[in-house]
Amino acid sequence: MTTGHTKILAIGRNEEIMTVMQRLLNAPEDWSGQAVTTDDSAFEALKAAEYDIILLCAGITEEEETTLKERLSSLAPAAIITRHYGGGSGLLRNEIMFLLEKKQ
Repeated sequence: MTTGHTKILAIGRNEEIMTVMQRLLNAPEDWSGQAVTTDDSAFEALKAAEYDIILLCAGITEEEETTLKERLSSLAPAAIITRHYGGGSGLLRNEIMFLLEKKQ
């Protein structure tokens, strides 16, 4: 799926947190990321580009998560979709690396 460059989409409801996520997702040279705060923005992003990983972040309820995962899976069947609980750049990098290794 990935060829050395990982594309990541992060979806969350907290604008400040997602601003930080945008910066963190684009810091490593081998990543490019987009952070959005609405479902519609996420769906548009998935129509415009393929993503390797989709992170469900702060503010998404369990009820929303179930419905959102179904729609995301239909738009990006090859993407890894997972809940991201936060924790800083080191934990984020480890989480992404773990997901990529698990996929292979």
